[in-house]
Amino acid sequence: MPRGRAPGYDTQREQIVARAAELFARHGYPGTSMNQLAEACGVSKPSLYHYVDDKYRLLVEIAEGHVDRLRALVAEAEAEAASKPLASPHGRPEARLRALIEHFMAAYADSQDAHRVLTEDVKFLEPADRRRVLDGQREVVDAFAAAVAAARPDLAGAGLQKPLTMLLFGMMNWMFTWLRPGGAMSHADMTPVVADLFCGGLAAVQAPARGTARASAARARPRPARAAA
Repeated sequence: MPRGRAPGYDTQREQIVARAAELFARHGYPGTSMNQLAEACGVSKPSLYHYVDDKYRLLVEIAEGHVDRLRALVAEAEAEAASKPLASPHGRPEARLRALIEHFMAAYADSQDAHRVLTEDVKFLEPADRRRVLDGQREVVDAFAAAVAAARPDLAGAGLQKPLTMLLFGMMNWMFTWLRPGGAMSHADMTPVVADLFCGGLAAVQAPARGTARASAARARPRPARAAA
């Protein structure tokens, strides 16, 4: 008869996964060993393998788990925006976009280690696992792009909803590189700043004329001298 799990197994395992995310975020996935993880968790290496299969499965679980949480946040934010009275003078589309920004900023504040692992270590995943994680990320990006398109349908007609979404994620995703825990500003402090900056600036965005920038760059580019005959 197989041995049952000890009381507190799930709690201990969650703590191990969280500590692995912390070490991967600090030292990188290749720079972290199972010996370091066992020491950080205060358990022996054989005991560690009672809770996890190996280091690679930990990477998969951290990356995929974080993406799954973000996907769930999309549904949660959109349901919340739909149920609340309109707070934005620009209508429900902007309220939906702001709700997404608020939920994601709160998630990034509480899961900076997992977010850093997803941002920097996804390249170490095997192709099938990486594809699954990236598909989840695309689903999240598409939800934001749809919210941007709803807020500015004219820009969506010009194909700008995805580039604008990536600019927004650039503000949110890389905040961990300069916003230090315990510093003068927190993610909660920056959330309305990001929302106001993006939504306020969004109103001023004009669709560029197709091909104008490329044509100007081509005219400015020096032509190579012809070889002497």
